[in-house]
Amino acid sequence: MKGAMSIGLLGFGEVGTALADDLADRQDLALRAWDIRFADPASEPSRSLLARPAIKPARSAAEFGRGCALVISAVTAAEDEAATRSVLPGLADGCRVLDLNSVAPSTRRRCAELVAAAGGRYVEAAVMSPIHPRGIASPVLLGGPEAADFLPLARSIGFSGASVCSAELGIASATKMCRSVIVKGMEALFAESMLAARYYGVENDVLDSLRDLLASRGLRELAHYMIERSVEHGKRRAEEMREVAMTVRDSGVEPWMSLACVQRQAWAADFSSALGQPELAATLDSIRSQTSC
Repeated sequence: MKGAMSIGLLGFGEVGTALADDLADRQDLALRAWDIRFADPASEPSRSLLARPAIKPARSAAEFGRGCALVISAVTAAEDEAATRSVLPGLADGCRVLDLNSVAPSTRRRCAELVAAAGGRYVEAAVMSPIHPRGIASPVLLGGPEAADFLPLARSIGFSGASVCSAELGIASATKMCRSVIVKGMEALFAESMLAARYYGVENDVLDSLRDLLASRGLRELAHYMIERSVEHGKRRAEEMREVAMTVRDSGVEPWMSLACVQRQAWAADFSSALGQPELAATLDSIRSQTSC
C-alpha cells in the first residue's frame, strides 16, 4: 500500500470498529488504531483488534499520530480531552483531527486549541444518528474553520452523509447536544414509565394510548403544543407529576425523571405571558426573554 493515506483510529469501541470495518478494504488507506484498553489483552477493544488484522495497533498514544494525515477520535465523552492530549506528542504537522465525540461546545474549543497548538487541524463532527446500520455513511455535521476544506476528503473516504454545519466551532456540537436532550430524555422517560407500568400490568395500554399523540403532527407543531400546555397548565401538571412520582416509587423504581418533570412543569407555569404566540420560535423567545432558563 505504498503511497496510501495513513488514518489513525483513536478509540476502538463501537464507533471505532464500525469505521474500521468500512475502511479496512480500501487499498488507498493505511489504518492504525490506539485505545488505552489495548494494554489489557482480554479487553473488548483488544479482542476486536485481533478480529481485524488489517488494522495495525500503535505501540503507545505518543507514537500513534506519527505519519497520520487524519486522526479520527471516537472515545467516550469523558475521555475526549485527555485522549486528545495523549496523542499530541506524535501528531504529524498539519494532521487533521476529526473529533466524533459527543461533547459540549466548550470541550470542542479546548480540544481545538490543543490540536492547533500542536500544529494540527481540528474538525468537529456530530454524528446525528446511531452509528449502525449506516456506519461511516451516517449523517455527520462538520464544524469549525477547517470543516469546509475537509468535506471533500471526508466524502472521498466514505463519509457520504457528511455536511458542513458551520464555520463557527461548537455549533455542530450544540446541535447534537440539544438533540440528545430529546433523544436521551425520551429513552429515560420510556424506561421509567415502562418499568412502573410493567409492575401494574398496564404497559400495553399505556403504549396504545400514545399512538395518536406521537403520530398526530409534525415535530415543530408537537413541540409548540407541548410547551404551551406546560406554560398554561404547569402548576396542575406539577401536582399531577408529584402523584406520578409516588406511583413510580411504589412500584419499586426511583422516579428520577418524574421528579425532574415536577420542577420543569412548576417552572413553566410562571410564563403565561408567552401563551398565544403563533409559532414555536416566538414562544421560546418570549420565555427566554423573561428568564435565564
